[in-house]
Amino acid sequence: QVQLVESGGGLVQAGGSLRLSCAASGRTFSGYSMGWYRQAPGKERDFVAAIVRSGTTTYYGASVKGRFTISRDNAKNTMYLQMNSLKPEDTAVYYCAARQGPIATTLNAYDYWGQGTQVTVSS
Repeated sequence: QVQLVESGGGLVQAGGSLRLSCAASGRTFSGYSMGWYRQAPGKERDFVAAIVRSGTTTYYGASVKGRFTISRDNAKNTMYLQMNSLKPEDTAVYYCAARQGPIATTLNAYDYWGQGTQVTVSS
């Protein structure tokens, strides 16, 4: 199995940027499709972005498309989420997730999850 640890969250003003990282250990990172999800207080965990094993194909949720960029560095066993033009509604705990199958956007498709990192966007 794979262990996932997110980092890079924090407090930022609206319009600002943050880059989240997800460091993986355990099994071969390049064998996993990866995703980012987020969960705001009192709300369900929502899909943010996903990336194939090779990094050549990505999917985005409608609310972040054009502002967020998902990427991965298989040599460093790390996935990233570059978040630009942040809005107060982006405030949430952000989770990275891994699965051994093809790229996916559904929550239940993922087998492994990190502990999450808090992102707070002030207005």
